[in-house]
Amino acid sequence: MNFTEIANNRQSCRNYDPERVVEQEKLDAILESARLSPSACNGQPYLMTVCRGESAKAVAKAVQGVGMNKFADNAPVLIVISEKPYVASAALGAKVKGNDYRSIDIGILAAYITAEAAAQGLGTCILGWFDDAKLREICHLDAPARLVITLGYAKEGDKLREKKRKDMAEIVKVID
Repeated sequence: MNFTEIANNRQSCRNYDPERVVEQEKLDAILESARLSPSACNGQPYLMTVCRGESAKAVAKAVQGVGMNKFADNAPVLIVISEKPYVASAALGAKVKGNDYRSIDIGILAAYITAEAAAQGLGTCILGWFDDAKLREICHLDAPARLVITLGYAKEGDKLREKKRKDMAEIVKVID
């Protein structure tokens, strides 16, 4: 699958097959792609905590509230992405330029995780709704959680939805 095919086939999965286990070699491939993702000054200011089994169930509860993310119960793997400190050069650049490089880096990391998961035939959903205090407790984190990514096989029959995106002219400006 080339990248355009991955982009066309990747969607937020909200219908996981709880009976299908994610194979370790597929999880390893996803984590290796994530490790290779670019970051400011190659600082990788994040930690990925992979949760399976009982910890996945606990994390699934921490991403639910006010009726949100009920589907997370069926995801066999949840990856909690939390902050780590900047490397010195990225910290200086962030301060001087007023740019939040850590958030950018975490976004890039999430894109790599979800793209590689799609290439491996797995579904993902990036979650920003969660109880940070609960996630810190479950995952033994000393810094804020920023994203949770559910990971697993979509249930059979979960159809690819039509992508609804803005027209190219609305999001691209070309200057010669």
